[in-house]
Amino acid sequence: MSLVLVPMSGPDYDRRVAALRRRYAANLQQQRGMSGADAETEARHQLELVLPAGLGTAWAILRSAQVDGETVGWVWATLPGAPGRPEMAWLHNIDVDPEHQSRGHGRAMILAVEEELRRHGATRFGLNVFGGNSRAIALYESLGFTVMTQQMSKTLT
Repeated sequence: MSLVLVPMSGPDYDRRVAALRRRYAANLQQQRGMSGADAETEARHQLELVLPAGLGTAWAILRSAQVDGETVGWVWATLPGAPGRPEMAWLHNIDVDPEHQSRGHGRAMILAVEEELRRHGATRFGLNVFGGNSRAIALYESLGFTVMTQQMSKTLT
């Protein structure tokens, strides 16, 4: 059982990016206190900035993860030079489908995309994770990611 990354299809891209946008907007509401409308606007803006040509965006690596021919999730990274993080490759999203979680697929996906980034000449790889996502934080730390900056907030009453 070996995980491989394959180019993402158009229908899979459309479905997964729409779900990502909704989830990101919900996180912006919860973590940053944005209104629903403002969070949706910001989520759309960020996706348009980093994926201006969608699946055809030159600096984007959009891959479906497969095990024995079955899709188990997807990963999205960008090469150095992309808007927002020109100095390093960036992990924008990694999702393991719920029915395939807790089997090591997330780790395998990150390691596989790291290999692809190295082939493109990338030497640094960064990511952002919401502070409450302890499962993802533990995975990233176990793979050698370290904190570069940290944002904190407090609700004032």
